[in-house]
Amino acid sequence: MKSRCAPWSRVLGTLAVVLLLAGCGGGQVGTGAGGNTAGGENQPAPAEQPAKRKVKHALEEIEVPAHPQRVVVLDTGELDIALALGVKPVGAVIADAESGFPAYLKDQVEGIQRVGTIAQPDLETIAALQPDLILTNVLRHEKIYDQLKQIAPTVVGVRPNRWKENLKLYAEALGKAEEAERLLQEYEARLAEFRERMGDRLASTRVSLVRSMPDHARIYLHDSFSGSIIRDAGLPRPPAQDKEGIFERVSEERIPDLDGDVMFVFYYGREKGDSLAPLQKNPLWSQLQVVQQGRVYEVDDGHWGLGLGPIAARLVVDDLFRYLAP
Repeated sequence: MKSRCAPWSRVLGTLAVVLLLAGCGGGQVGTGAGGNTAGGENQPAPAEQPAKRKVKHALEEIEVPAHPQRVVVLDTGELDIALALGVKPVGAVIADAESGFPAYLKDQVEGIQRVGTIAQPDLETIAALQPDLILTNVLRHEKIYDQLKQIAPTVVGVRPNRWKENLKLYAEALGKAEEAERLLQEYEARLAEFRERMGDRLASTRVSLVRSMPDHARIYLHDSFSGSIIRDAGLPRPPAQDKEGIFERVSEERIPDLDGDVMFVFYYGREKGDSLAPLQKNPLWSQLQVVQQGRVYEVDDGHWGLGLGPIAARLVVDDLFRYLAP
């Protein structure tokens, strides 16, 4: 795996080759297929440059191609969003060196080139793909934005948990604004159906969200991706989780804060460590009402934790139907 810390001169060298090849691809001056000679009356006019339009993203306003053809995405949310909008990127990062693309997208990612990890995008590989648009967000890559925009116009979204804002922004950059609006309408319609099916149970079903990381456990709050969907669905949260923010770490002393009427648990990097195991061995765990009632459900971290886009959101809502409103 190449590091993003490779000398920038190598990236510039790659860019120089790309520009040289592009320059050599133009038509020659002379007799063409139609017999036109240089300077003749019937010589075709020079091809017009593709139209561009301005997009204002999280860092500045830039020009992007009207119809991007070679898109590179640098986070899992950007991958989900691009695919949901009907755009297959030529390159995408993976979450970490040991993982591949999210499993829930496995049927849609064939042929997409890996371009490093979220933490370390491979700038040389990205440049070699000759992208005409790069999608990322401020949390991940604000520090290397100046390098990215030397490769291609780069649209920077807000923090990835604010997925609906990013969906609209990237759709604008991709020329897919109407499609984004359709996706959001479908999302809201599905949630309305869920709320109707839940009826009176909706207000009395407190949902606890717990994620196991390799070295610590987390409570996910309102502003997390999955937390925002729970809020959109109208489901209440336990008192200790009914707050703004993305997540809080969980110690053994905070096990009572995990209680609720239902708990959804999702694991990131489980093969590297299970931070919930020590909590589950603690006597406080067995005293939780949600544990005693058998309403702890393990769900896929791919769409509950990593997804960050409309495809993942749809799958989370599907899980709400499956476990709460079958």
